[in-house]
Amino acid sequence: MPVQSLARRSGKLEQPMASIRYDDASVRRIPFRDLRLADFTWSVPWRRFRSVHGQAHYSGQYASATMAGPVVYESRLELARLLLADMDPAVRGIHAQPCHLTARVGDRVRRHVPDFLLVMESGVVRVVNVKPADRLADPQVAEALAWPGELVERHGWEYELWSGADRVVLENVRFLAAYRRPGVVPRADIERAWECVRDGDLLGVAERRLAAGRPGHEARPALLALVWSGRLTTDLSRPLSGDWVLRRSV
Repeated sequence: MPVQSLARRSGKLEQPMASIRYDDASVRRIPFRDLRLADFTWSVPWRRFRSVHGQAHYSGQYASATMAGPVVYESRLELARLLLADMDPAVRGIHAQPCHLTARVGDRVRRHVPDFLLVMESGVVRVVNVKPADRLADPQVAEALAWPGELVERHGWEYELWSGADRVVLENVRFLAAYRRPGVVPRADIERAWECVRDGDLLGVAERRLAAGRPGHEARPALLALVWSGRLTTDLSRPLSGDWVLRRSV
């Protein structure tokens, strides 16, 4: 059902609106057609939440390398999408619960808070909603997520409904995330590994060359830090092993 202009009621504007919360506790309401990426500077997540014993969802804060600080999530599935975004070199910004949307859809005024807004290196803005695949089969859930997509795409931004990824890929990304923070592996070791590795090397071969007589496992962290950063790529659908084929991306 198409998104319509909001009827004027009690002084409300006649168009879809986005409300954004900022770190000084202020809230700004912006006509969605006027919304720009710059409006999210100094923004904070729309909802305030905390973990409570017995709650249905697993929520928390993830220390993002991309944002050099915490990004909130409200489920393990959201955390999985957040990890993938944090590892993606094409993602330059991540905003969780970026705004509160209000629009008239059919004969109802609908409200929605997207899960993430991703800022891509290309300048593209992507709004992401995360929902398990079995929930998307519910017509009511599908409808609730369809109108924000129409609104976002009509604005010239991208819209993504994400329900998960290959289990092995996610396990690899979770493991590699241990190497995401600056200083976990000394910068000098990472650059030495970069100079040592050759395009098409097997991980085990690169480890032995870099180790130069030391145990190979001592050289692995620097190579995995390069994989996390995207300077080295490999097939993450394969379990981690010395047979990973490493490709130089830059």
